[in-house]
Amino acid sequence: MTHVAEIVTFHLADGVSPEAFVELSQATEAFVRSTPGFLHRQLSQGEDGSWTDYVVWRDMDTAQRVAKTFADQEFAPKLMAAIDPETVKMRHEHIHWDMVA
Repeated sequence: MTHVAEIVTFHLADGVSPEAFVELSQATEAFVRSTPGFLHRQLSQGEDGSWTDYVVWRDMDTAQRVAKTFADQEFAPKLMAAIDPETVKMRHEHIHWDMVA
């Protein structure tokens, strides 16, 4: 069994600042951390304005279960309103190699 990366790329909705979006994202921390199978998460912004939310889960079942329930959480409406829905791309990938410092 390999760990699974959930990779979501998107652009922010018009008028949403990076600082405001990071604050909205931080509101998801308790939910994500409390989910059995959570291993790692990072949020980055590219020079072209695109964002990547990268989450590592223990397995595919966990990743898919969380993806299905994420939108039902109390924080989700504000977070989703800050993202341009036309730009969202989400995928799950098996991690075959991992290197850390």
